Formats: sequence, C-alpha cells, structure tokens
Amino acid sequence: MAARFSGVLQLTELDDFIAPSQECIKPVKVDKKPGKAAAKIRIEADGSYFQINQDGEAQKLEKAKITLNDCLACSGCITSAESVLVSQQSHGELCKVLALNKTAAAHEQKLVVVSVSPQSRASLAARCKLGLLETAQKLTSFLKGLGVHHVFDTTFSRTFSLLESQQEFVRRFHRQAEDKKALPMLASACPGWICYAEKTHGSFIIPHISTTKSPQQVMGSLVKGYFAEQQHLPPDRIYHVTVMPCYDKKLEASRPDFFNQEYQTRDVDCVITTGEVLKLLEQEGVSLSDVDPAPLDTMNKDFQEVTLERDGQVLLHFALAYGFRNIQNLVQKLKRGKCPYHYVEVMACPSGCLNGGGQIKLEGESSKEELQQVERLYESLRAEIPEENQAVRELCEHWLGGWGSERALQVLHTQYHAVERASSALSIKW
Repeated sequence: MAARFSGVLQLTELDDFIAPSQECIKPVKVDKKPGKAAAKIRIEADGSYFQINQDGEAQKLEKAKITLNDCLACSGCITSAESVLVSQQSHGELCKVLALNKTAAAHEQKLVVVSVSPQSRASLAARCKLGLLETAQKLTSFLKGLGVHHVFDTTFSRTFSLLESQQEFVRRFHRQAEDKKALPMLASACPGWICYAEKTHGSFIIPHISTTKSPQQVMGSLVKGYFAEQQHLPPDRIYHVTVMPCYDKKLEASRPDFFNQEYQTRDVDCVITTGEVLKLLEQEGVSLSDVDPAPLDTMNKDFQEVTLERDGQVLLHFALAYGFRNIQNLVQKLKRGKCPYHYVEVMACPSGCLNGGGQIKLEGESSKEELQQVERLYESLRAEIPEENQAVRELCEHWLGGWGSERALQVLHTQYHAVERASSALSIKW
C-alpha cells in the first residue's frame, strides 16, 4: 500500500487499523531469585504451564490476563484483532446476566437496558432486508423476549451530544484569540481516533479535542442518572448494554472516566457489536424477519428543555412538562425560587392530549404501540396543514382591531381564580 504514495512521502504497512504494540504495557511478572539459574517451562496436554526449578520442583503458573483498562495504554490490539475476547464485553456476558435474573431474588435482579445505535439498526436492516423502523421494532421484541426490560434508541443521546458540541464550538470560537489551541476543535465521538491521539500525540493534540461525550457515553449518563431516578433505583441496579458498530466502543466504555466510584458501576456495563447481535439471533435459532414487532421505549419524552442562545449566552429557556410527576417537580422549583424557565407547556396527562382520558384505549403493550401510531398520524397531519398565519392576521386586524386592542384582550384572554378548600370536621385542629 505504501507504493501508492510518492517517493517524498512514503508510509510502510499503512492500514485502517492501529498495529499492535511490540512492547506490552502489562508484561508477565517473572520472579528471579539470586543465585538460581533460569527455570524451565513445561506445557501439559491440557495447556497448563509449570515452572520446573533446578531441584525438579514443579510450580503451576497462572495464565496472563488483560482487560480493556490495560489496553488503554497499549496500541490498539482491539482494532487489529476483532476476534479478541474481552472480559465483561461480549454477548455471552449479557446472556449470563439475563440467566441470573431468572433465578435471583427480586432485590438482587438487575434492570436490563439495551441502547441501540442507528448505525447498527441500519446494518441489521440491510442484512435482513427490512425497513429501519421495522428492524428497530423487531429487534426490540427479540431482546425483550430474552429478558431485557427496556430498549432505547441512541439517536436521542446523539442529539444531546451534537447540541453540546455546538455549544462547545461556540465557546472555543470566542476564546480563540487568547487560546491558540481552541481551534480547530476535533470531534471525540470515535474512540479509535481518541486512542491514537492520546498514545501517539499526547499533549500536542489533546487541547484541540472536544470534551463532549460521545452519544454512547451520553446515553450511559442518562440511563444511570436520569432513568435510574425515574425508576427509583441506584445506578448499580441497572445493567446497561449498548449495541454499537465498532469494537473500540468496548474500549471507550471501559475508560475509568466513565466509572461511578460511589456506586462502583460503569455508565455502560457491556458493549456488543452488530455482529454479536446476529450471533445472539443465531444462538436462539431466530430470524429477525420472523419476529413480531414491538414499540421502542422512550426515556424522558414528558419533560423536555429548549434554550434560545446568542453568542453562547442563554436568552430564553423553555420547557415541556407532561404528567403530574413532572408538574410537581416544576411547582417545587417555583416555590424554592429556582425555576429557570421563561415558558413551560404543562399538561396533566403523560404524552399530553394524544393520551387524554377520552381517547380510545387498548390494554397492555398494544396500548403503547397504539399511542405511537396516534402520535405519528398527528405529526403527519400537522405537516400537511398549510400555513394560516396570514388568515389569522387578517381576522385579528379586521374583527378584533389588531393585536393588543381592547376587544382582542377581551376576546382572547380570561382569568383564573384560587379555589378555597371546603372546611371539614376532620381537618379542624383542636
């Protein structure tokens, strides 16, 4: 491959993968005793090793083991040898957790959450000749059939990551005059690139690298943080698995930066590749195209925040709060004087009016699917309605006498009144 370059610039053994290191950072420890000659090594038929001393004494040797934490200071054998089996990062480990859940006591069981990347869905869809949405629904059904409790889409966390990257870029742009390494800002979502940068260029390149977490790790923070609070569980009671297109994502999840010391748990407990999902299907004797679809889960649809910013400064802060749990949280913030929002859309029903008490209801899992169908139809209906702003402006001008007129205030506004609670004999304080 080097021959494709000019004679001025020639690279040898160039490949898309990082070559393994010639010097391991975790060598086998050899104890040398003074005055003793080198010992001999005997290999038994079962593959075990014995050290034979001069006096003929045999001592069994332990096999050298490495973890992904050890690999963080090496040079990328995960990328160059994809068949390497790594402890706690395989579909077999997921199967173990699911099997333990079936026999463990309720308080010892893990809530198993799987977050699937859109790239993995696309790969499975192409392999199984299915649509993207259909693939997502069938994969959700398959995983839940194995014992997984919740299946999320990491497109949600990708949006988080992209928006925060945008804000980071704006901050860097404004400080480039005093910080020469503020720009260019280099994305950090690819762990293979990050490993190369850290090990090869170190302090020269690191100041340029974005500090925003990748979509996988943002999802880890959301699942072990926000979602754990929703479920009233500590983070270590949730077993979080991600389905990713890249082996290096296993390495990323094992970084000590993403380990919660308080609860002794990682944000992402296990990473399995798209190929490993295919192995799971084959292991269960299942064809994805034959699986009945099921709706994906949603994490925090009933509470959303949006900010309007200029030059990195927040001008307006909006929120959406659906359901009484979110309403109570909002009211408590108001009472404590710590409500940061300028406008909040508040609705009593989870999912808003589309899930209103007067709507047609179905039972069980089918109700979730039905609600998602209603939401899709509603969104498509909104997209088909032509702009009516001009008609509204004309009606206001000719009938109400313009915005802010006395008639407009009378017709378009109302008042609300505090209601005193009726006294009861039970509530009288003696």
